[in-house]
Amino acid sequence: MTSEDATPQDAPPSSPRVAVRGEARLEVDPETARITITVTARGTDRRSALADLTRRNDAVLELLRSAGEAVEKIETGSFSLSPELRQGRGERVRAYHGRVHVQALFVDFSALGDLVTRLADLELTRVDGPWWGLRPDSPVHREARRQAVREAVTRAREYAQAVGADLAGLIDIADIGVDPVPAPAYGLASGPARAFGGAAGAAEGAPPALDLEPRRQSVFARINARFTITPPVL
Repeated sequence: MTSEDATPQDAPPSSPRVAVRGEARLEVDPETARITITVTARGTDRRSALADLTRRNDAVLELLRSAGEAVEKIETGSFSLSPELRQGRGERVRAYHGRVHVQALFVDFSALGDLVTRLADLELTRVDGPWWGLRPDSPVHREARRQAVREAVTRAREYAQAVGADLAGLIDIADIGVDPVPAPAYGLASGPARAFGGAAGAAEGAPPALDLEPRRQSVFARINARFTITPPVL
């Protein structure tokens, strides 16, 4: 019989395959903590309101910088100074409202509790956070991917052995993604912990430091993989 006379039934069957999913979930300590500080000022005179806002903003920055290398990044998010008009006709200004948002990223949590309470003790200052997290290039993400692949290989081999076969080769691996599992921030279940500074200014003496317990982070990795297996023994 020539090759022209061959039928599809005469062709050797393709190698049997197995397709599996590999998953990994890691629980690790956070690497960063982010807080947001909002400084406000209000006054009937525009320049005095701006001066108060500048002074309070400088006090916040000075406290953050005093933490040294514990604070990796300080950023001013936004600034606003807006007039509040009196009701009625005309454009008579009743008061001026100023606001500055500052974000700080902590990499050393030993100074966090003390800084949070000292910031909240400043006049007309609000503190939100902390929000715990991992760095984008954290080795935890890489380890999660490796564990997901190992899990896929183990699972595929178990399926193959169940039919008297073994793994023969890898066809492909599809990365479904590596994502941190969202976790609520420290404090209230419905949102981040909040602290507010008093309008009359800080009381005498340093306030007691908050005991902040870092929340562990969950990292989840998932992959799809396909393998060829040796002929099964059924």
